[in-house]
Amino acid sequence: MIRVLLCDDHPIVREGLQVLLQREPDLLIVGEASDGHEVLDKAAALQPDLVLLDLSMPRGNGVDAISRLRKLLRSGKVLVLSMHAAPEYVRPALQAGAAGYLVKGSGLAELLQAIRAVAAGKQYLGREAAALLENDALTPTIQSDDLQRLTPREREVLQLIAEGHTNREIAALLQLSAKTVDTHRTSLMRKLDLHDVQGLTRFAVRRGLITSE
Repeated sequence: MIRVLLCDDHPIVREGLQVLLQREPDLLIVGEASDGHEVLDKAAALQPDLVLLDLSMPRGNGVDAISRLRKLLRSGKVLVLSMHAAPEYVRPALQAGAAGYLVKGSGLAELLQAIRAVAAGKQYLGREAAALLENDALTPTIQSDDLQRLTPREREVLQLIAEGHTNREIAALLQLSAKTVDTHRTSLMRKLDLHDVQGLTRFAVRRGLITSE
């Protein structure tokens, strides 16, 4: 039995996945999570065999969540199921420790194949993800990316700013002082050469930390 934790910020997506996956005799949905903090808490408590993870989530972007999940899970694996079909999303996810990457829109048969392969300890790249990396193979290393220059905490603060939280709200969510949050905000603007919240928000949308919905 493969114990699966579903993580997606859209209830209809989680409900649809649960209906489809629970039909399989070898799959058991042990929990659901709707944001980056919740998936970490539930993964630590439930210790699933596989976390099916969206990359764009409130309160914590997917790449950082993957890194933390790999430390929290004793033997579980992470399979990304994302709307993003571009090398700049696939490569960082795999580098962070994801065992597989599948683009939303893939068929159920491929999703089941990916889940079973990853749970068995294999790496699985969906057809679109594999093609993206193959087409990008002429570039031997990841190109310089402003997002990679940010610390995990700065990325977390950036996402929360882009989601519309105030410094005081971010401080409460991250258990930091308001002064520390302000320091991170200043550092973000300096590193990204951006000068207002609107610029930070547009950057976060472009880099997939939040959606434009």
